[in-house]
Amino acid sequence: MRKLLAPAAIAIMLAASGFASAAAMQHATGTVKTFDAKGMTLTLDDGSTYSLSKKFKDPGIKAGEKVTVNWEQSGSKKMADEVKIMK
Repeated sequence: MRKLLAPAAIAIMLAASGFASAAAMQHATGTVKTFDAKGMTLTLDDGSTYSLSKKFKDPGIKAGEKVTVNWEQSGSKKMADEVKIMK
């Protein structure tokens, strides 16, 4: 019985940590109000502002376009991992 308890506990902890990291990813949809390529920020029409990583590749974002943003909370910042232009 003890031989099964330790592996079961480890499996539960690993599964729980996977769900926790997956739950941290957020999604937002909106219209671009401003996009600052130098400052690496994106603001949607609802006022939410996202910081973009240095690895971010601009897919051609322009004000007025509808986008989907995948982001995670990092301290007080919303860090966007991906921005897709919706068609």
